[in-house]
Order: sequence, then C-alpha cells, then structure tokens
Amino acid sequence: MFPEANKGWSYEDCKATADWLMAQTDVRPTIGIVCGSGMGGLADMLKDQIAFNYKDIPNFPQSTVHGHAGRLVFGTLKGRPCVCMQGRFHLYEGYPIQKITLPIRIFKLIGVETVILTNAAGGINQDFKVGDIMIIRDHLNMPGFAGNNPLVGPNDERFGVRFPCMSDAYDRELQQMAMDVGQELGYGDFLKEGVYCVLGGPSFETVVEARMLHKLGVDAVGMSTVPEVIVARHCGMRVFALSLITNQAVMDYDSEEKANHDEVLETGKQRAEQLERLVSTMVTKIEHNNNYA
Repeated sequence: MFPEANKGWSYEDCKATADWLMAQTDVRPTIGIVCGSGMGGLADMLKDQIAFNYKDIPNFPQSTVHGHAGRLVFGTLKGRPCVCMQGRFHLYEGYPIQKITLPIRIFKLIGVETVILTNAAGGINQDFKVGDIMIIRDHLNMPGFAGNNPLVGPNDERFGVRFPCMSDAYDRELQQMAMDVGQELGYGDFLKEGVYCVLGGPSFETVVEARMLHKLGVDAVGMSTVPEVIVARHCGMRVFALSLITNQAVMDYDSEEKANHDEVLETGKQRAEQLERLVSTMVTKIEHNNNYA
C-alpha cells in the first residue's frame, strides 16, 4: 500500500547500519547522547574515542548546520560506555522526519537503553534568562498536529507498538536526578524545568507566535528533539532532555532584540562546561543504579 513509505529507514536498513558500526568498534554503549547547537563538547569528553564521520556511515544522513560537527563518537564517559551524536538533523534541512530520527533507532539496535538529548532553545518563560538550563518535563509537538510525526507510515512491531503513550515521555526519575545533581554542583540559580515546543524552522518565531506559545504554557521553543524523543519512546528507551536557553524569544513589537544563530552558539560556549559536568555526573549515576539503566 505504501511502497516507498519506509525507504531508507526500515528495520533492515537500521539493522544493517547498526551491524556495520558494531563491526567497527568493541564499545557497546548503554547510553546515547545527542548534542545540540554549540554543545558538541560533550562528545570530546569521551575517553578511548572511536569516531565516524556521518558521511562514512552507511545510510546515515549528513549534518548541514554550522555548530553541528557531523560525527558519531563511541567511547567511555567516567568509565561508562556511551555513544554521542556530535550534530543532529532537523526538519528544516529538508530530510523526511523518519530520516532525521533514524540514528535513534540505530541507538536502540546497538544496545542503548537511555537517551540524553540536549538542544539550544529560545526562552518563552519570562522568568528564564539567557544561559539558564531547562530540564524538559513535557513537550508540545506542533509539526505533529499537522501530521508530521516520525511514526507516520507502516509500523514495525520490532521497534514498538502502533500507538505509543507520550504522557510519560520524559523519565521522571532522571528529571529528579538532574535536579539533585544540579543542586550538588551549585547550579540551583540557573537550573530550571519546563515545557519545550518544537517548530519546523528555520525562520525564528514572529512576535505573535511567541505570544501564542506563552499562552499555551510553553517555557522554551526550538527546532529539534521532539521527533527523537517520540522515536526513542516508541523503541522503549528512557529519555532525558535539556534545553540551554540561548536567547529570549521576542514578545514585544517595540523590542530592538533580534534572534540569531551566532548568539545561540556563543551562549553554548559559555555554559557548555557546566552542562557537560551535569550530564557526565548523571551518566555515572545512571549506570551505578540498576534501577536507572
């Protein structure tokens, strides 16, 4: 009925890529990390690295955005086996949404149990400041309202069920752990939690769009993460996600502020070290407690 519906991202395609990767490295990661704009330094923390350029991995999309390195890095973080995507894919790059999320399915097939996602986001919540780190509690999937969901098309039961639940998409234990770790590290002043909304991009929000999101209870807005979360949950993996607030969404017509990507990358640099410390500390705790892994 849908002859082309899963061309390039079928179970067999994902399995072939997973098998190719496992033949190239002995690392068997249980944690997969996806780095947002300007946050690729997380991958640089891995020890005993084996890195693959996306263009060399069979069937893999390629990153086209400045600030996304385009490498898949295997290694250990504080002794725990991890795999890290240095650069992700977005709807606005022109890829089908199923191709954007293909790496998450490959994570599943190489043994990943917990996915940690980071992104750069605009602050909608008026109490948020540039440089705040927001633990994502829930999401608003705007493209999904229009039928642009990564699970559209034939469902393969080897990945997951036809109609997966999303009310528990973001693991509550991991959110609590992040809050606890943040307090221990002294991040209380800039560690927040809230709701993330994904928009298609690449244009930033208009004033009235930002105001609408605010009225809907959104705290931060971006152009990624949610498709990956949906696929990770479909595959039965646990999910934890963080937004780095890199700019304030413009909510006032008299404002002189203008959103721009350079600002996003600059904030990423300034906060990167703290974000890396938060994630690396969490990684050790996830692995130490069997309930978490």
